[in-house]
Amino acid sequence: MKSYTITVNGVAYDVTVEETAGNGAPAAAPKAAPKAAPKAAPAAKPAAASAAGAVEVKASVPGKVCKIEANVGQALKAGDAIVILEAMKMEIPVVAPQDGTVASINVAVGDSVDNGAVLASMN
Repeated sequence: MKSYTITVNGVAYDVTVEETAGNGAPAAAPKAAPKAAPKAAPAAKPAAASAAGAVEVKASVPGKVCKIEANVGQALKAGDAIVILEAMKMEIPVVAPQDGTVASINVAVGDSVDNGAVLASMN
């Protein structure tokens, strides 16, 4: 019997394999394959910058813009609502990811947006 460590999606599993020659007799030991280093989990990505110093505020779900809570030039704290989307029969606030000033609002009330659509930008 041989013991191996197998890594799948960043999770290591210890497995034991009994090898046979097809007739029930143990087979000659195979050459061990080198272990590949597990891939690092992808790092969380910060909000993408659309222009120097600007942070894009994106829709996290598809929906319809039902209210715009902020104005261009308005100072916001992280977590303050910028746009309210109607999605899945709920109102879902899209909030400021960080403290800053609203640089642009890219949608209007009634607009349908897809997941990932840029709704606003902040400085």
